[in-house]
Amino acid sequence: MEDAFIRHIELLGYEKRFFPSQHYVYMFLVKWNDLSEKVVYRRFTEIYEFHKALKEMFPIESGDINIENRIIPHLPAPKWFDGQRSTQNRQGTLAEYCYALVNLPHKISRCLHVVNFFKVRHDDMNPVTDSQIKKPEVFLLPKDSKKNLTDITGPIVLQTYRVIADYEKSSTSEMALKAGDMVDVVEKSENGWWFCQMKNKRGWVPAAYLEPMDGPDESEEQEPNYAGEAYVVQKSYTAVEEDELTLKEGDTIEVIHKLLDGWWVIRKDETTGYYPAMYLQKAGEVNTSLKSELRNRGAPPRRSTIRHAKSIHKQGRKKISQETYRRNSKKYIQNQQNMRGNLQNKANVIIEKKEPEDNKPKAQPAVPPRPSKDLILNRCTESTWRKIL
Repeated sequence: MEDAFIRHIELLGYEKRFFPSQHYVYMFLVKWNDLSEKVVYRRFTEIYEFHKALKEMFPIESGDINIENRIIPHLPAPKWFDGQRSTQNRQGTLAEYCYALVNLPHKISRCLHVVNFFKVRHDDMNPVTDSQIKKPEVFLLPKDSKKNLTDITGPIVLQTYRVIADYEKSSTSEMALKAGDMVDVVEKSENGWWFCQMKNKRGWVPAAYLEPMDGPDESEEQEPNYAGEAYVVQKSYTAVEEDELTLKEGDTIEVIHKLLDGWWVIRKDETTGYYPAMYLQKAGEVNTSLKSELRNRGAPPRRSTIRHAKSIHKQGRKKISQETYRRNSKKYIQNQQNMRGNLQNKANVIIEKKEPEDNKPKAQPAVPPRPSKDLILNRCTESTWRKIL
């Protein structure tokens, strides 16, 4: 059996906790080689002690013998008093540190010291809480932080969603749900799996089982784009419902509507239908780990298959029929074809008008008369005149 190692560490943000006393912990999403994903919480003082021990284990790579050989990233020491400002400002450095750490040679990045530090602890799954103390405040790192790690968000109040039906988890990275549960959504993925937390439990949840507290969330969904975005099918799927499409790996399609439950409306030639978003990859993008992840995870259930009489989605949600998708898509394609035809006709007319002008012979410049010998001798220089004579 292959030893466990970490594929990726992503800094999600930090929490401000109030029990047993006010302090701050960083949230990390740790992705393992068995494709499991765990959220762990660490204080910065813990991270710095881990960093010091790592340097002692690898003195050459830490630059203790020769500074030019250092490959272990730097990490600033904690301040005497770590407040919210220092915790916030340190996020960019910490995100870069985690990225560099995972990409170090395997003897460092996969050593037991690294693996054990980021393993899930009892406190990660069951954080110490007190009903008399207010709920921790969550501060999330923005999604575009990889481009600019210095841009940090202010406090974010996590959205609370209601569970509309029971759900039994099918993997350790998921979270089981009961109808009526309230969960806080930490991350919304386009593939229809959302990372949620509920009391002392955390895990991935199908978006189809969740509804917002206030009303339908179709305002979060994009409007249909009948121009379409080119995507490539990464995994074959056989249609189960009448409004779904059967496609093979490698097929090229166009996405015309991205829905929150992870089932997108796509177009293949002039046919439209639903397809799992997690089986699609944008044309031109390269992701070598995607196929291996797809083999170990199924598509989330569709929202239309979760039937619950009291669901807000069932009562007031705006729905677009598959016939409307087909009609609008076909209309868009025809308009595009007509526009291309009109442009081609205009181009032909312009060419026909220009042809007579192009066929006319162009006027040639007149050849000047050759000067006489006397004129040359009178106007040439003295040196030329002597050579001629």
